[in-house]
Amino acid sequence: MGVIILCIFFLAFPAAVIYASGRWPAVDKIGAGIICYGTGIALSVAGLVPEGSKPLQEAMMSVTVPLSIPLMLFSMDLRRWSRLAGKTVISLAGMITAVLAASTAAFYIFRDRIPEAWKIAGMAVGVYTGGTPNLNAIGLALQAPGHLIVLANTSDMIVCIPWFFFILSFAQRTLGTFLVPFRASETVGDNAGSAYEEVSDINDYRGIFTAPVFIPLMKAIALALLIFAAGGGLYALAPKEYNMAVLMISITTLGIVASFIPKVRAIEKTFQAGQYIILVFCLVVGSLADIHHLVTAAPSILLFMAFVVYGSWLLHLGVCKIFRIDVDTAIITSVAAIFSPPFVPVVASALRNREIILSGLTAGIIGYAAGNYLGISLAYFLRALGS
Repeated sequence: MGVIILCIFFLAFPAAVIYASGRWPAVDKIGAGIICYGTGIALSVAGLVPEGSKPLQEAMMSVTVPLSIPLMLFSMDLRRWSRLAGKTVISLAGMITAVLAASTAAFYIFRDRIPEAWKIAGMAVGVYTGGTPNLNAIGLALQAPGHLIVLANTSDMIVCIPWFFFILSFAQRTLGTFLVPFRASETVGDNAGSAYEEVSDINDYRGIFTAPVFIPLMKAIALALLIFAAGGGLYALAPKEYNMAVLMISITTLGIVASFIPKVRAIEKTFQAGQYIILVFCLVVGSLADIHHLVTAAPSILLFMAFVVYGSWLLHLGVCKIFRIDVDTAIITSVAAIFSPPFVPVVASALRNREIILSGLTAGIIGYAAGNYLGISLAYFLRALGS
């Protein structure tokens, strides 16, 4: 009975958090992901997870992320979003290269202090080119222990808070002393309004249970299950050491392919459905947290993630200086990569520049689509070099 109640809680609590985020701004500012992770960890530390729950936790952890990835990719119009200004392409490429370089350097610095540093490096690449879903997907693909995924997520949240406050407050003025100023002609300004609405809708769950939305959404979920099943077939054929990596790469690829089908892309609320499933994952993984690992391994992983965030950002600024990328584009592409697309309109508002929203959104979408490939590839490359 206890396990059944826990299962119901895992499914219901994220929905309650989503509702509370839409109703109370204070909850939304904390972040649904942080609340779900924190609640899961609190359950584990307080000993409220019933005995015999581990099979349920591991099963839900293994299913949720592979199911969420296609849903979050279905709505992405990569063909349309690929048409962005050259400066933004350079800035995004510079940011991705910087993250890869900083993650590689961090691996060599911390590999003697963190037993599976190559897995942390792969997860860092995922989260700082795309977002939290990439971190979780790569962690599962690399068969990282649950506590390691929790530590990586927690460390990411902690080290990014000071950086984000700087971006919202002094970044434009400070970085403007050595980067060129923004010029409207360097972005696709005509589409800024629609881009703003598109990003704003990412967290909007209203109407999801109405028939015109819910019925097509069920079809999208059925398609996501088919993609999951196809990935599962490849998983069964792959060598055991790489089977989870094969699963994640295959469902990412099939999700991107499906996004080119207009009828699939037109289905409403697929991204939101994927986000809900990710929140279920956050709650489940948090409940698997081992307090001993949290205490002993946290400082090293915290330093690792801080090195990647601030190291990659400084390298990115160097690229922007060399290629004369304006200050607003430099800021918005770094935010899209390090934080993900939903933060783009927040920063654009702080910069008082609505025209950069489309560039930021595009950078985040491309990074999200590429994050799994980049993170998994770098992790195995570093493991091979370190062996």
